[in-house]
Amino acid sequence: MVKILLGLVAAVVIAVGGFFGFEFYTQHRIASEVETAFEQIRAGGGKASHGKVSFDLKSRTLRIADITTESASQPPVTLKIGSFTALGVGQPDATRFSADAIEASDLELNTRMPAGADWQVTYKVPRITAKDFSGPANLPRPPATSSVIDLYRLVIEQLGAVTASSITAPSVAGTMNSGNPALGNGEFAYSNLAVRDIKAGKIAAVTLDRMTFTATSQPKGKPEKVTGDLANLAVQDVDMVAAAAILDPQRSNDEQYYRVYRQVTAGAYTITSGQGPAVRIDGLTADDIGARPSRLQLAALLATIPSGTAQPTPAQAREMMERMARIYEGVRIGSAEMRGLSMDMPEGGFKLASLRFSLENGKTGEFAVEGFDGRTPQGPVKLARFALKSVDIAGLLRMTALFSNPAQPPAPDQALGMIALLEGAELKGFAAPYKNTGRPINVDLVSLDWGQFVGPIPSKARLTAKMSGPLDATHPGQRMLIAAGLDKMAIDLDLGTAWTEASRSFVLEPVTVELGGMLKASARISLANVPREAFSINPLQAVAVATLIEAGTIELTVRDLGVVDLAVAHYARTQNVSRDAARQAIVEDIRSSAATSGTSNADAVAAAEALARFIETPRTTLTLKLTPLGKVPAMQLFQALKTDPLDALSKFRIESTTAL
Repeated sequence: MVKILLGLVAAVVIAVGGFFGFEFYTQHRIASEVETAFEQIRAGGGKASHGKVSFDLKSRTLRIADITTESASQPPVTLKIGSFTALGVGQPDATRFSADAIEASDLELNTRMPAGADWQVTYKVPRITAKDFSGPANLPRPPATSSVIDLYRLVIEQLGAVTASSITAPSVAGTMNSGNPALGNGEFAYSNLAVRDIKAGKIAAVTLDRMTFTATSQPKGKPEKVTGDLANLAVQDVDMVAAAAILDPQRSNDEQYYRVYRQVTAGAYTITSGQGPAVRIDGLTADDIGARPSRLQLAALLATIPSGTAQPTPAQAREMMERMARIYEGVRIGSAEMRGLSMDMPEGGFKLASLRFSLENGKTGEFAVEGFDGRTPQGPVKLARFALKSVDIAGLLRMTALFSNPAQPPAPDQALGMIALLEGAELKGFAAPYKNTGRPINVDLVSLDWGQFVGPIPSKARLTAKMSGPLDATHPGQRMLIAAGLDKMAIDLDLGTAWTEASRSFVLEPVTVELGGMLKASARISLANVPREAFSINPLQAVAVATLIEAGTIELTVRDLGVVDLAVAHYARTQNVSRDAARQAIVEDIRSSAATSGTSNADAVAAAEALARFIETPRTTLTLKLTPLGKVPAMQLFQALKTDPLDALSKFRIESTTAL
């Protein structure tokens, strides 16, 4: 809206730009030309009036008092200027108007935003000044409507046609009134607005020392007030030609990205409310901001917003979401960073060192937060880093639209499509209190990635995790570990899966897990003849092809880091025997079971012997490799493992070894 204000002032400047030909050195001639320019506005259906016009020949200074204009389009845009002064005016050629300096005082702009609620917006500017100004000598063609988008485009086109070393406004104040208590009203103010080096459709910099706002509303019948304060806003390298192209409705098929801002920075930003938390951001930076016209159809989006407070129908909601999705697809942000976010709440606030993301084609490259530090009643919570990989915001909006009608929920495959909207997540350096123990759970790393989708189901995934935490004496499964003298558990996990369509193979690899101070294990499990239909969300189709899947080679390696001694100690306590006796009893039981099983599978007997040696000798490594003897249907194998494990093992060649 600041650009609208500057542009309208520029429009007034341009309106008097054609007044200075060779004969402009007479007072009567100047007044006549000014009136002719204002008559052009009236001829277009608008309203335009002015007070006294004077011209000083020696200083080439033009003064116009009491300017009032109103657009012909509805809702109208009105502009009032108490006085307008142009010093050192001239006309370099028939198409340009120049002035050493221009000053307008007591400006007031009134407009309405018809989308949604009927917002009435008013700007008041005590003084605005332009230095070394040059612009077109003719009035621009007015927009077809007074919509905010058309008005922005007109302003941008006008600014793109002028040159000036600076345009400044020491203060700007404004109000917004929705006419609806639920939506509320607002006030805002800008301090020391400056636009520097406007030339050839480019602006070198736009700076603002401070912006404040106050918003009041009654969403539930109770007044709520929110205030905000932003310091040191700066925009570098603004391309007005690119901005005009983006908003040009004639470019609705233009897929090219146009960079509008090279960089946007801001200092401290605070938001406070009577009912909610106080929020502060130390600084903001965004680089390489642009858009493509084919997707950034803002007028179409505004047209879908229902008037007043009426709730959108499911069809309207879907259309709004689709248009918003297209807008996200049309915006590009090379990089953006928010620094020093803090929030104060009665129950415990938090601080965040940084938040970073990029955006292109509706997707973030990476959305990452770092340096989280918060408090809970149980103790502090810390997080070094959390990142979401390639979030498809446009796709998420479209998916949300599918749920807009409760009477027609999306099909299961559509709902599962949400998985594809994210490529992965990562968490590092997380620490939080465990219940009321006063001891933390520590997560060094959790990383999850997936992709290679077959329909809505990923056929490739990788999970890596490294964490530790205190043992819980109230948990039955952990009492044995506590009794053995352990007070915490560390887990290091790496799990990967991948399906290859060409070979129809599915492999679980890598599979590694380490339980701190207990054991380290790795495995590789493969399946053969896995068809594409196995990933179908249709259970009947998935079950039908499951019978075709065959078991592949299975490899398992277990390194004893102390788990055998823990198991032996637990057995000794429960049986009230010595540890040596307990170990010997376990070993003999394994060998006895193998001998009395009646199996003729020598490989199975050898595997049992290897397991016995693994128990018998601490700190050893047990390795098993199972190779199928011919085709082994996976479904039959799983069933046999439940009912007759020895029969299931007989279908494999088993290689087993132990080593220190």
